Amino acid sequence: MPSQEFTEKAEAVQNLTTRPNDDELLSLYGLYKQATVGDNTTTKPGIFDLKGRYKWQAWKDLEGTSQEDAETQYIELATSLIEKYN
Repeated sequence: MPSQEFTEKAEAVQNLTTRPNDDELLSLYGLYKQATVGDNTTTKPGIFDLKGRYKWQAWKDLEGTSQEDAETQYIELATSLIEKYN
């Protein structure tokens, strides 16, 4: 179960006044999925689904990271993005 801080940061990131760049968004996505679901065991999206493939890979790259560590990393990244973009 995600911590209250994790949930608050996830909500705050959704409401940033400026959109983070694609790499930052992919990092957020991967960390969020790793923290909430665990290792990526889903099938890799098809060749024509580029966005899906990038998101899948961002999550897959975190394989083996504990959900607790991913949550901590997500909170740190979200905090820095909130300071940068709000």
